[in-house]
Amino acid sequence: MHELDEFDKKILNLLQRNNRLTSEEIGIQVGLSQSAAQRRITKLRNTNVIEADVSIVNADFVGHGITCIVDVILYEGNAKAIDEFKKAMNTCNEVMQCYYVTGSYDFVLIVQAKSMGHFEEFQKVHLMNNSNLKHFYTHVVMDKVKMNYKIDL
Repeated sequence: MHELDEFDKKILNLLQRNNRLTSEEIGIQVGLSQSAAQRRITKLRNTNVIEADVSIVNADFVGHGITCIVDVILYEGNAKAIDEFKKAMNTCNEVMQCYYVTGSYDFVLIVQAKSMGHFEEFQKVHLMNNSNLKHFYTHVVMDKVKMNYKIDL
């Protein structure tokens, strides 16, 4: 784990809200010089504290407005079966997030689709045709009440 001091935490809080801030703007807001802020940002990226700099696209505006949460149960939970399912989900463009979880299910998927027909095709190809998949339950999201990618530091 990377040790974060108060400057690092302030920088991360700012970048999580707006990663387009310049190192000069960040330096002013946290009380560091531009070069010191830039060195810290570079270190946070190089040590993977900052995993990615991305733009979050509104799925509704680009025609991918159906979000489904899918709970998956596999027949076998051995290492090979788990790894194969992980690999299969990593190849699916519709799968936005895939979590290997404890409890009643083996995996939880967040799937983004253009339409219910698109989701139906996804589940036929990637879920129903998986011989190690015992059962899956789908929850269609009616309203995104809260989506947050910011971790409070």
